[in-house]
Amino acid sequence: MSADQGGIDAEDAKLVTLARSARARNRAEEGAALRDRDGRTYAASSVSLPSLSLSALQAVVVVAASSGAHGLEAAAVVTSAGADEIDVTPVAELGGGGAQVHVAGLDGTPNARRTA
Repeated sequence: MSADQGGIDAEDAKLVTLARSARARNRAEEGAALRDRDGRTYAASSVSLPSLSLSALQAVVVVAASSGAHGLEAAAVVTSAGADEIDVTPVAELGGGGAQVHVAGLDGTPNARRTA
């Protein structure tokens, strides 16, 4: 799994917008979104309950998997954490490896791209 800087295309920019919306709607620390191989999109925020804690990326993978997604094209996470702090393992497990995860700051500016 590698990290690098890079541009973002229009379809992946939509994922960042969805991730920001999920974060804002739930007033959560993080938001994430992904697009599956059929072009469907999913969004979720981080979860912090006494009995359950999920990062936004984990939560969106759960939403996609429980909705029947079999693989994914790309994902985005909006967070204050650094790109190297983001665990992209759930994306790799659902996507089969090679999927791009765009990491954006809280303002939605993409600042890194990780390959799961």
